[in-house]
Amino acid sequence: MGDLVIGARSGAGEPEGSGGPAARSAEAAAPSSSAEDTAAQSADGHGDGTGDTPPPLPGDSGPADGTEEQPPRNERKQRSFWKELPILIGIALVLALVIKTFFVQAFSIPSESMQNTLQVGDRVLVDKLTPWFGAEPERGEVVVFHDPGGWLADEPTKESSNAFVRGVQNVLSFVGLMPSDNEKDLIKRVIAVGGDTVECEGEGPVKVNGVALNEPYVYAGNTPCGTKPFGPVKVPDGRIWVMGDHRADSLDSRFHMDQPGGGTVPVDDVIGRAFVVAWPVNHWSTLPVPDTFDQKGLAAAAPAVPAAAGAVGAVALLPLVRRLRNRPDRDRRS
Repeated sequence: MGDLVIGARSGAGEPEGSGGPAARSAEAAAPSSSAEDTAAQSADGHGDGTGDTPPPLPGDSGPADGTEEQPPRNERKQRSFWKELPILIGIALVLALVIKTFFVQAFSIPSESMQNTLQVGDRVLVDKLTPWFGAEPERGEVVVFHDPGGWLADEPTKESSNAFVRGVQNVLSFVGLMPSDNEKDLIKRVIAVGGDTVECEGEGPVKVNGVALNEPYVYAGNTPCGTKPFGPVKVPDGRIWVMGDHRADSLDSRFHMDQPGGGTVPVDDVIGRAFVVAWPVNHWSTLPVPDTFDQKGLAAAAPAVPAAAGAVGAVALLPLVRRLRNRPDRDRRS
C-alpha cells in the first residue's frame, strides 16, 4: 500500500491501428529512446554509474524510506530500589553508630529516683560530645554515669524473654537507636564538684560551700535531706557528689559514703549530660540547670586561693615598684 504504480491498465479496449499483440511485443523488446533518456538523466543527476552512494538532496532530513534515526540507547541502567535499600540501611546504621559513639545517645529511666523531673520509662538524650573537649560536669546538671562500683550490685537487669526481640534490641542499642536494658548506668543530679564542701543537716536545706540551695525540683513531700542527713563532705578533685530529685527513693552519694571515694563519682565515669526528654512525646522537655546554682557565693571558695596569692604577690613586688619609681629621680640629680 502507498506505492504509486505508473502505467497501470484501466481495462478499456485497445485503439485501432495500434497493431496486434506481436507488434506490441516487438515494440516492448526494442529499447525505448525515452527510457534511455531517463536513464541518462538519472546517471547525470545522481552519479557516474559506478555504484557510489548519491549525496543527499537539499532539504533531505532523513532516510529515503521515511523512518527516523534512533539515538543510541543508554547501556547503563539505574539500580532498582530493592537493590539500593540494603546500601541505604547500611549507611544509616553506620551514621547512627558514629552519632551514638561521639555525639548523642539515648537512655531509658529505669527507676523513680529522679521523679518528678523524670518518670520511669522516659527516654532522655545525653550529650557525649562536650566531654570529648575536656568539659567536666557542673553543679545542677543531670548526668548519666557508669556504676562507680557496687551501686547497682543488687539491681537485676531487665531483658526480654523472647530471643528474637532481645536480639533486635541488642542490635538497636548497639547503634544507639534504642536504650540498652543490660547496661548498668545511673542518672542523678550533680550537687557539688571537686573542691566543694557539701552538707545537709536535719531536714535541710542542702548547702554547698556554706550556701543554701533552693531546690524546687525535689519531689513533692520530700525534704532536701530525705531520710539521710550527711556531711560536711569535702569532694575530692576529679569527682562529683550526686543526688536524685526523689530524695526519699534514691540510693545516691549519701548511701555510699562507706565505699571508696566516700560516695563521690569519678568524672571519668560520666558518660554525658542529659539535656532533653525525647520520649514519650507528652513528656518532652529540656533539662536546664536550675537558677539556684547560679548564686554568686556558691563557688566563693574556689577563687579565694588565687585572690590571696595575688595579694601576697603584690606585697612582694612593692619594693621593686618603688625602686623603679625612684630611679628617674636619681638620674636627674646626677
